Amino acid sequence: MSDSTGLMESLKRMVDTLLSIVQTRLELLSTELEEERVRIGQLLLYGAIALFFFGMSILLLTIFIVVAFWDSHLMLVLGGLVVLFFFAGLFTWFAFQQVARKRFRLFSSSLDELAEDRDWFAPRL
Repeated sequence: MSDSTGLMESLKRMVDTLLSIVQTRLELLSTELEEERVRIGQLLLYGAIALFFFGMSILLLTIFIVVAFWDSHLMLVLGGLVVLFFFAGLFTWFAFQQVARKRFRLFSSSLDELAEDRDWFAPRL
């Protein structure tokens, strides 16, 4: 009887250890998810603020240039600004597409830890 009791205790400890490992990994996953959510929120906020100020500065610079050349070369200045803004938008669009195509590994720490766990539990030959 003592052998079966010892075996049951050993199985209980092993199940407890496995559950503890799973709980730790889930907590790590949850922490990474929360960090990513906060980072994305900050990126969106700072990006929106930067776009607002850049937009205002471009608008005011455009008005300044148009007023400065109002009497002499108004149409030439407006055409030049249109071309400049078009190419700036085109460059930005291509940069956006390049960034959007990049893949990053979400939950990389959790996946690395799970891979280590699998290696640890893999049968040794």
